[in-house]
Amino acid sequence: MSNIKSSNLKKVVVSLGHDALGYTTEKQQSAVKVTAKALADLVEEDYQLTITHSNGPQVSMIHKAMTELRRVYIDYSPAPMCVCSAMSQGYVGYDIQNSLRSELISRGIAKPVSTILTQVTVDPYDEAFYEPTKLIGRYMSKDDAEIEIKKGNYIREIPGKGFRRVIPAPKPISIVEIDAIRALADAGQIVIACGGGGIPVIEQNHILKGASAVIEKDAIAGKLAGDLHADQLIILTSVDYVYTDFDKPTQAPIENMTVQQAKKYIDAEQFEASTMLPKIEAAIAFLESNPEGSVLITSLSHVKDAIRGKAGTRITN
Repeated sequence: MSNIKSSNLKKVVVSLGHDALGYTTEKQQSAVKVTAKALADLVEEDYQLTITHSNGPQVSMIHKAMTELRRVYIDYSPAPMCVCSAMSQGYVGYDIQNSLRSELISRGIAKPVSTILTQVTVDPYDEAFYEPTKLIGRYMSKDDAEIEIKKGNYIREIPGKGFRRVIPAPKPISIVEIDAIRALADAGQIVIACGGGGIPVIEQNHILKGASAVIEKDAIAGKLAGDLHADQLIILTSVDYVYTDFDKPTQAPIENMTVQQAKKYIDAEQFEASTMLPKIEAAIAFLESNPEGSVLITSLSHVKDAIRGKAGTRITN
């Protein structure tokens, strides 16, 4: 089996979107096998990988399950969001690391793959805590929604469907386990970390307390890449390129873009707030912390072509 020294490799943070994981437990197991092949292709191209991933459907599923458990068995206490986040990190990481390990072994590559449950500190006074935006959990009746409001939770009505809980998405401040992640990456190991944006925690008198929030996985991908001084951030999403006038007759792919151009596109409102905009903002944050780096945004199915300059959008300073 081959085992290339990490000093010879290109250090890359790969951010996996929903399409790479599926939306249910069974679909996830199938999806990660496809994802593992794409990641193994990168390893064969001498990329040293640190992987982060989304967890929206997964953490929502866990939150729903734990809430329903509480409804059926009154003695059970509902799991807070930070615990749901930790659970989703563990089981998503478990599927990715096992699928990737198997794929690498089948190609004769000896490469340890491990998952680190990662905590990320947030500011308790972040404006996001006063203006929650992230929908989570099941649809509720009006009576159930009023109970949640009395608990101090934010609720939003979805016309024609019911009510859902809304939680904050504060900005990440620091990655608590960054030294452990860096040590494993420097030792040539593949690390899965900061899953779903990381477990949001607030530091109080040197004690970390879980926050009822989620962190944008794109925001943490940019920070993780910056903290690791990565050569490149690869964001894998559902589209092959970043586009101008997306989903319009005038839609056009952007093959290359500078940070300055990206900011102009943002000012022109070219990027959808809930989809592409967070990815572009993550790219800018990474490149401002590491001016020599580059960012590649493309789809999972085109990543092999993208690293050879045949697909995807490349962003540089």
